[in-house]
Amino acid sequence: MKSSNTSSGSSTTCITAAAIAVLAQLFASLYLSSSNAYASSVKGPKPPAAIVFGDSVVDPGNNNYLPTVAKCNFPPYGRDFEGGKPTGRYSNGKVPSDFIVEEFGIKELLPPYLDPTLQLNDLLTGVNFASGASGYDPLSAQTANALSLTDQLRLFKEYKEKLKAGIGKDRASNIISESLYAIFIGSNDLTNTYYSTLLRRPYYSISAYTDLMIAYALRFFQELYDLGARKIGVTNLPPIGCLPSQRTLAGGPLRSCVEEYNRAAALFNSKLYSEIKSLNSQLPGSKITYLDIYNPLLSLINNPSQSGFEVVNKGCCGTGTIEVSLLCNRYQPTTCTDDTKYIFWDSYHPTEKTYRIIVNQLFNESSGSFF
Repeated sequence: MKSSNTSSGSSTTCITAAAIAVLAQLFASLYLSSSNAYASSVKGPKPPAAIVFGDSVVDPGNNNYLPTVAKCNFPPYGRDFEGGKPTGRYSNGKVPSDFIVEEFGIKELLPPYLDPTLQLNDLLTGVNFASGASGYDPLSAQTANALSLTDQLRLFKEYKEKLKAGIGKDRASNIISESLYAIFIGSNDLTNTYYSTLLRRPYYSISAYTDLMIAYALRFFQELYDLGARKIGVTNLPPIGCLPSQRTLAGGPLRSCVEEYNRAAALFNSKLYSEIKSLNSQLPGSKITYLDIYNPLLSLINNPSQSGFEVVNKGCCGTGTIEVSLLCNRYQPTTCTDDTKYIFWDSYHPTEKTYRIIVNQLFNESSGSFF
């Protein structure tokens, strides 16, 4: 009897372990199905997840967990976010990474990877590694103690291991290969590292420096591809000379757009376009897409009334001429009351409304390139 009972107990234990394993896989399957319940406004196939790398344009709060001054987790940032919460997003509300997952019907918001409360369910549909003040040039992140692209890739490798541990190697590999990757970065390299400091400018012409940026960019794209990414969207640089801060610093008494800066951005963009075209022929199975934000943003600046904007040369926060990050705070009495009339939220970053318009245009025009 004793032997029989022991055998029966062992059998029960084995059945229970097997049942738990089956239930775990079933839960993951059910979650993946339910996570795709969000309505997609983009035609065509929907990726299982979105992975984002970049700078403050798409940082959803990773810098909250870093010892850096490049933060914005305080009012009035986030005043139009859910509950008026300052999450660390450099805007009055959502940022492009949030609109990407919304556009593709993946989920409502793309969370920061460094958020310690993230669960496996959050990882399955994608995360965001972006860090405010980062750039292609590692010096950009280094001077602000932000996450460089190398750091972001390191965290991506960690993310991959968490997926494997949670749902198994095969399913994790499928998510990695089928996900949509988006990269928003490069503006800090020109506005801060090149034009505003002596870190690079004394040693590089603008042509040579944009070549250096391209070299770093290509290295990153190759490493990302080697890690399994295939559907990669890369944004070009915006017309940085028309950012309110750059108008103030280098636009003269009239705070005009700084054409030299815009030409530098356009120079980088032309090189990036050529290299991406070449990469697609070199990397088997890759679908790397050049995403133009330069012209859509410049069009809004030149024709604001068509989209209901009234102010193009200042941000909503404070005077709108120089305030960004710590300078954009709740103690600014001149902060606007209606940011929907402004293209820019602070002196460097667009408003939620601007982001929505540009992302909607970007991915409705380019989604076919990924699939």
